[in-house]
Amino acid sequence: MRSPGRYSRRVKDTSMGRFWDERADEDAFFFVDNRLKYGSPDQQEFWEGGRRDLDALLNAVDARIESDDVVVEIGCGVGRLTRVIAERAAGVRALDVSSHMLERARELNPSLGNVEWIHGDGTRLPGVEDASADACVSYVVFQHIPDPEITLAYVREMGRVLKPGGWAAFQVSTDPSIHQSPGRGSVLGWIRSLAGRAPTGQDAPAWLGSAVDLDGLRSAAQEGGMNLERVENAGTQFCVVRTRRAST
Repeated sequence: MRSPGRYSRRVKDTSMGRFWDERADEDAFFFVDNRLKYGSPDQQEFWEGGRRDLDALLNAVDARIESDDVVVEIGCGVGRLTRVIAERAAGVRALDVSSHMLERARELNPSLGNVEWIHGDGTRLPGVEDASADACVSYVVFQHIPDPEITLAYVREMGRVLKPGGWAAFQVSTDPSIHQSPGRGSVLGWIRSLAGRAPTGQDAPAWLGSAVDLDGLRSAAQEGGMNLERVENAGTQFCVVRTRRAST
């Protein structure tokens, strides 16, 4: 049975999509929030953590979702933040590159009738019209994208879909040192992952991701018709940014 939320047209899977489909099948909760215990995550903490993380993101850059807002969420996973955004906004367009994550999102959030779940293509915001959103939000998503140019393309896309005066609040990594492969590690750890007792894919490009340069980010925002209004925690993995579409 279909949930009340709408499901947009599908877009052909990319290698990123396949990677995150596999992680969704392995342990969707852990790979959305790897602070939880692999294999037996605390689901109550998972959802409560989504509320805390959304508030921390928005508070860091002094942003607020209003009750009549239409919000685009980039990298929604199974809906950890989507559930909270939907409580506060008039509508949510929640995109993810993984069709398996989206299927879980629909199953786990059957009452979210103001959410449109959209299967993205890993580079753009398909299915979201120009100047149709009041806000864009993304958290712990761009840090996993292997090519920073793709992240910058998403920033330009935010400018495309935002209404004049609309804002975006998102997290990016600006610390290149954290995106290095740790290697296979101990033989025991490798055996544990093969046995399903430890997470897999930790040395894959789609997990390791990449950092962005703030000058490049500023240029991408301008190319998307936005101003880079605020940057917090520059030089870290959890750099938080607010941009705004020009009013005219």
